[in-house]
Amino acid sequence: MAIRALIADDHELFRSGMKQLLVDVLRAEDVREAETMDQALEILTNEGAGDLVLVDWRMPGMSGAESLAALRDGFPEAKVAVISAWEERADILAALGAGVHGYIPKSLASAQIAAALQGILEGRIYVPAAMGKREGGAEGGGGSSKLDQDKLTLRQRDVLAELLKGQASKEIARTLDIAEGTVKIHLAAIYRALGVRTRAEAIAKMSRGG
Repeated sequence: MAIRALIADDHELFRSGMKQLLVDVLRAEDVREAETMDQALEILTNEGAGDLVLVDWRMPGMSGAESLAALRDGFPEAKVAVISAWEERADILAALGAGVHGYIPKSLASAQIAAALQGILEGRIYVPAAMGKREGGAEGGGGSSKLDQDKLTLRQRDVLAELLKGQASKEIARTLDIAEGTVKIHLAAIYRALGVRTRAEAIAKMSRGG
């Protein structure tokens, strides 16, 4: 598949390196660049979103989760991901809560970034590995999340466990040996139980412990 992407970041050197990675590793054929959110929106509006939109968490014109939510609503056909040097837990949760398909730290090696982007293009949500580590004790802060999970059936908990690994619906179906349509039904029930609307919101809520 010929990938069409946009990189929005105010550091020219980073944009250049990321463009090279997209072309060399992911075989992207059209990689556009913007150094502000305003430039990115102009390109997206005039030329279409394409397959992948990468944005920095903090750059001129960027208003955090508000901007990300607007991008997701305005250009639903594209996978939108944050790629940033900022790795604060609150920032990652805010971005995921806005519905993006991933939050990729710039500190990762090129091969890891490429793998994360490939997964996002294939329909998975990328969450930094550090987000899987709960802050504080094993029991601390998890009461609300546990109550939510108590509402789930055993099969729904299985589906949730695979969801938290970043698995797409097809992959969950294959892993659990059930129909993809059944997975979607389970996901709808899981979202209701957790009080969320999307898989990104579910991952964000479970990552912060409720």
